[in-house]
Amino acid sequence: MQPSFYEQVHQITKLIPKGRVTTYGAIAKALGAARSSRMVGTAMMHAHDPRLDVPAHRVVNHIGLLTGKHHFDNPNQMQVLLESEGIIIINDQVKDFKKLFWNPLEEI
Repeated sequence: MQPSFYEQVHQITKLIPKGRVTTYGAIAKALGAARSSRMVGTAMMHAHDPRLDVPAHRVVNHIGLLTGKHHFDNPNQMQVLLESEGIIIINDQVKDFKKLFWNPLEEI
């Protein structure tokens, strides 16, 4: 049986290395559903169950903004998690986003 869309999103998200980030759109493209970045965002909202072990904090919007931060228990948690991995956040945006971007199409 094929995994659900959400499960596929979570599987890709688990591959993002510590200290790197990707985007909703990049995950959607990797799944062959380029126009489904909002669905990827919804999958990330459902990824906060600790039993799933999905590093949802590593998924940001197309310019590196922490648009998903309000879906964490604490709105600062996403930034804290990224900073604990060495990523610098300035005004809710990943510094050096292009350098830290992990493209699942090239990596998996």
